[in-house]
Amino acid sequence: MTAGPAMLQGVRIVDLTSVIFGPFCTQMLAELGADIVKVEPPGGDIFRRAGTPAKTAGMGPCHMTLNRGKRSVVLDLKQPDDAAVMHAMIRNADVFIHNVRGRAIEALGFGHESLRAENPGLITIHCMGFGAGGPYSGLQAYDDVIQAATGMASFATMVDGDPRPRYVPSTIADKVAGMYAAQAALAAYIHRLRTGHGQHVEVPMFECFTQFVYEEHLFGATFEPPTGPVGYSRQIDPARQPFPTKDGYISIVPYADASWASTFALLGDPDFVNQPQFADPYLRAKNVTQLYAAMARLTPARTTAEWMRVLTEARVPAMPVRDPAAILDDPHLRETGFFQHYDHPSEGHCIAMRPPIHYGALPDPELRPAPRLGEHTDEIRTAYGTPC
Repeated sequence: MTAGPAMLQGVRIVDLTSVIFGPFCTQMLAELGADIVKVEPPGGDIFRRAGTPAKTAGMGPCHMTLNRGKRSVVLDLKQPDDAAVMHAMIRNADVFIHNVRGRAIEALGFGHESLRAENPGLITIHCMGFGAGGPYSGLQAYDDVIQAATGMASFATMVDGDPRPRYVPSTIADKVAGMYAAQAALAAYIHRLRTGHGQHVEVPMFECFTQFVYEEHLFGATFEPPTGPVGYSRQIDPARQPFPTKDGYISIVPYADASWASTFALLGDPDFVNQPQFADPYLRAKNVTQLYAAMARLTPARTTAEWMRVLTEARVPAMPVRDPAAILDDPHLRETGFFQHYDHPSEGHCIAMRPPIHYGALPDPELRPAPRLGEHTDEIRTAYGTPC
């Protein structure tokens, strides 16, 4: 819960999701002030055990970052008494979010149609792997599976010629789909405010991530007949790499005409970019491999810090390539208070990331720490008339 008013204050969400897709969605909604009750089986969300060894069983690092602001209740939904608690919560909820496959959720008695009789205004968000109606419908899906199915794992082969597909080293499909699910919940809630009607919403990870990836990578296949191959040429160009410096690597992204001219002037070869094959944005895009190769040839002349100083003065977009651990001491994030130090009731000193979006009309939220398994079971059972 947040300290002070928040946009979703008073919105009650029952969260029957696990791992990343659903919890990332409800994390975002918690950051907006919604009351999220995380319903977990007796063994807990399996992602509680993901990552480095935890100080306390079930309080792994990924759980700590994905489930702040939520309350945890342990329910065995196959047991009548626990199912009754769940029904009581849903009767009083605005949104029910789950990632249980269709037949299984129906068998448990929590399909949307049956719940609508108890709560006509209920919004049900089904976080699923693949959309209904297709041959993949009902199949299980995790991030790696979706990266493979969408072709994301193959883009690296276009870049370096290595025939082995590779995953992006992030649970990117899960988190992208989680953002789609949060958007869906907010849109459905606004629709209910306008009409009074709840609804069932399906959020398929495969389709969500396909749209996300192919917004630019549909490329030549956008037209019929195709005017070129699938894959945005600039992003799969092997020369599109961080540039070497005297002591590391740097990302430099000239874009406008003036930026290209300024960059090559600073690099010490101002005439290179003035050749006819680079005369306009279309020609530069067509011949960008030559531009990148020339930049890579020239950037080792200075250190990363020296390049940052002159490029920043010239207003050319650039940033050093950092080791991931260095982000914890990034000067910008330190000054903006992005990483917050706090004391967890059971885990001691911890670091959390504050919500990245600031709303000028509202105070920044202060989220409760990630809950211990079943931490709020007694509280919630008592609230819904079935005390332990």
